[in-house]
Amino acid sequence: MRPCINNQQIRRFNKCVVLEHIYREKRVTKSTLARLAQISIPAVSNILDELAAEKRVLNVEDEKQTRGNSSGTWLIAPDGDWTLCMNITPTSIECQLANTCLSPKGEYEHHRIDAPTPQALLAAIEACWHRYRKNWPGRTINLALGVHGQVDPVTGVSQIMPQAPWSHPVEIKYLLEEKLGITVLLDNDCVMLALAEKWQNLANRQDFCVINVDYGIGSSFVINGHIHRGTLNGSGQIGHTIFDLDGVACDCGRYGCLETVASLSALKKQARIWMKSQPGCTDHDPETIGSQQLIAAWHQGDERVLRWGEQAANAIGLTLYNLLNILNINQIWFYGRSCEFGENWLAAINRQIGITPFDQGDAIHQRQTQIGFGKLTRPQQISGIGYLFVEDALSQL
Repeated sequence: MRPCINNQQIRRFNKCVVLEHIYREKRVTKSTLARLAQISIPAVSNILDELAAEKRVLNVEDEKQTRGNSSGTWLIAPDGDWTLCMNITPTSIECQLANTCLSPKGEYEHHRIDAPTPQALLAAIEACWHRYRKNWPGRTINLALGVHGQVDPVTGVSQIMPQAPWSHPVEIKYLLEEKLGITVLLDNDCVMLALAEKWQNLANRQDFCVINVDYGIGSSFVINGHIHRGTLNGSGQIGHTIFDLDGVACDCGRYGCLETVASLSALKKQARIWMKSQPGCTDHDPETIGSQQLIAAWHQGDERVLRWGEQAANAIGLTLYNLLNILNINQIWFYGRSCEFGENWLAAINRQIGITPFDQGDAIHQRQTQIGFGKLTRPQQISGIGYLFVEDALSQL
């Protein structure tokens, strides 16, 4: 027997909905909140009074008062903790400081680092945090980290970081919290992109997916408005679905994974093998061929790169066709350096997908399959991981 929903649960749900809209809109009137949340204005008033008493939101005078908006606008209370959002790898740290409502403070930064050990990576994160702490001495600045590979967001352990020279788990959350005396939350870098889309792209549906095609291939699913992580936090490992049963070995230990044929690493490997088989080829050093050189060759019309890139796009498209049929998610956003291949690369992916059995092309209700490049800027993408704190706060209401 299902438990009955009582008034207290309904009120808590409505309270979460109102607070979610304030985080998304940043500044919003009571009447707009009532329209967005589909709750009566008196009910919204009661919820706002309660949130204000808890010092979660603040009412400010509207400089451009109009009829019906005399109660001012509402925003997240500015006195709370700030968040330093980071995307970390053993070779780089990207960061964006955000205030209480997750609006950016200062400029996005990208730093090259050399972290041959977990201790070196943690030291680089600490040094970066201390620089921001020095600039904002009166603020508590917590850390939100997007980490490549498999992450346990509950314990804060980086279980597997494929780009790292080490192979053992690292207790990032515990070690940084002990050292810095702040709160640290972390998750996979594809979850970072999904959170960024969920909270900053108001055009998204309740169900959508982000695909990151870069060094590897990762994805993250938002289902019914919630990040789907899976029981073992392994959801979204689309790069490790088997594409070629007779394919080459993957870093995960299996053979023929999508990553081995469609990631930038796979394309660079293919280029190196071809170049080494051509004794007279002196255009590039096979050992130093980079992603930007491949992308430039694609746009210059190099026949071999065009063929390799289209094969990679076909593999991604066929894999996504299966994904669309299994989960019936029909809104997908691409991120990662492979997006620099451009519209022709995306068109090759779309050709393989075609129309799924569930896609009726219902343009009137905007339910047809929508696949495209993500539009969020890199600072917005990095800020996405900061919404771990927002979702944690909402879960505790």
